[in-house]
This record gives sequence, C-alpha cells and structure tokens, in this order.
Amino acid sequence: MANIKTEDEIILFEREMKEFWTKLKSIYDTELISETLALRDSCKESVKMLSEKWSKKLKEGDLMIDKIHEYSKEILQQSQHVSENQERLTEIKSNLNQEEEQRKDLTDSIQELKEELLKKKEIISSKNKATKERVERLCKFKALFEERLGLEIRRIHNEQLQFIFRHIDHKDPDKPYVFTLSINEQGDYEVTSCSPPLDCIEEFQRKVRETNNFSAFVANIRKAFTALSCKQSV
Repeated sequence: MANIKTEDEIILFEREMKEFWTKLKSIYDTELISETLALRDSCKESVKMLSEKWSKKLKEGDLMIDKIHEYSKEILQQSQHVSENQERLTEIKSNLNQEEEQRKDLTDSIQELKEELLKKKEIISSKNKATKERVERLCKFKALFEERLGLEIRRIHNEQLQFIFRHIDHKDPDKPYVFTLSINEQGDYEVTSCSPPLDCIEEFQRKVRETNNFSAFVANIRKAFTALSCKQSV
C-alpha cells in the first residue's frame, strides 16, 4: 500500500511539473514575444528616426553639393572674367606703350621741325636783311644814276626795283626803257622783266653775278637799250 501511494505521488508530481513547465514555457514565450515585438517596434522606430535623420542629412548633403557646384561654376566664371580682364589689361598696356612711343616719336619730329623751321627763319631773316641792305645800297645810287644816265628807280612790290631809262630815243626823249630787278633766294641779281626785251640780258645778268659790279651792269643795259633804239631808228 505504501508503495502504491508513493508511485501515485511521483506521478502526480511529474504531472504538476509538466503543467508548471507548460505554464512557464507559455508565460516565457509570451513575454519573449512581447519583448521581441517591443524590441522590433523600438528598432523600427529607431530605424525610422535614423532613416529620417539620414534622409534629412542626405538632402542637406545634396543641397550642399548643389551649392558647391554653383560656387564652383561661379568661381570658374569669375576666373574666366579675371583671365579676360587680364588679357584686356595686357592689350591696353601694349596699346599705351605703342601710343607712348608714337607720342615720343611725334614729339621728336615736332622738335626737329621746330629746329629746322627756326634755322630756315634765321636763313630767311639773314637773306632778307642782306636783300634790304643791298636794295638800300642801290637806292643810294639813285641820284647819281638819275643825274648821269637819265635813270629813274622805283621800289615796287616784293622788294623789287624798277629801272626806267629816258633820253635814249632822240626822237622821243620821254619814251621809257624799263627793266625790273630782284634778288633771288640765292642772293643773286635776277632780271624779272625787260621792256623792250634785250637778247643780251642773260649775259649781263651772268656778269654782274660774277663781278658784283652793279654800276657796270646798269650802264651796259643802258648801252644795249641805246643800241636797240638806234637800230630801230635806221
């Protein structure tokens, strides 16, 4: 009897243990599932938050990349503008240097022209002075020529002297025989007109240039007019 009771107790204990383990397992599995679900939900929430956070970061990164691209494009454009401006500045400097050289050359040319003009003015002034002095000397002989040769001397335009001979033609003593004398750029005597014309005037002109004997020159012309008058009277 005692043995049967012990076996029953053992069977009952084993049954209770099974039921306990069954309940414990059931309870454990439920809690584990709940914890797992909670952990899953927590992970989902964390992943969602992280995803949103990183999505925001990625958008900010994209915006930053776009900004960097814009800045790079602007920098490239500014660099091109700087390069173009530098080339333009170099061209302007080159043009300025050329203009400066041209200005210097022009200034030198103007200075040379001024010096040349000054020399020419001095030469002209000297020639004009010599011409005036020579004309004045000729005028001093006016009274002598008029008295001895029946000659009238007039000063006309361009510092020329007009010599008028009378008392050559015996038939017409008042008939004028005229030649006009000037001094050319070389300072030589030059007959610019002669009325009536004389074939020997060039020879007389050459002789007075060689000898500078003006009295003989005037006397020779008067003789030539007289000879011409006599020839025409025959």
